[in-house]
Amino acid sequence: MKILIVSDTHRRNENLLKLLEKIMPIDMIIHCGDAEGSEYEIYQAAGCPLIAVMGNNDFFSDLPREREFELGNYKVWVLHGHNYYVVAGNETLKREARGRGVDIVMYGHTHRPVIDIEDDLITINPGSISYPRQEGRQPSYIIMDLDENGEAHFALRYI
Repeated sequence: MKILIVSDTHRRNENLLKLLEKIMPIDMIIHCGDAEGSEYEIYQAAGCPLIAVMGNNDFFSDLPREREFELGNYKVWVLHGHNYYVVAGNETLKREARGRGVDIVMYGHTHRPVIDIEDDLITINPGSISYPRQEGRQPSYIIMDLDENGEAHFALRYI
């Protein structure tokens, strides 16, 4: 199973749409918030299930603030992260994730990519494919592959 993880597109979907053409087919997209109303456009372009959550700029959105679900061998928690002060670091978020008993937490908001794999928790932030803020400012996303045993493998990629 091939899953595209993105965040913080802020209605600027050009990079994402070009990427989708290049990497199709995919089995799922996970959007960690701040799509700003363009989630239907993303869903239409991808032609696969989309799990999206509301970010701090998703005004008047009916998207959920967070989602928890099973994926392969994992319990996954997806949220934007702004309510957990992720700009100051992800320790508060990790503490909450462990308290919820999740295996993978995916978040956005910082526009900086992270793949942090620990024994009991995987923390993922795809950065932003539209407005990157990390050094070098390259638009980023993550591909998550679930192998035949349900084990996850992650690749941080840049456009």
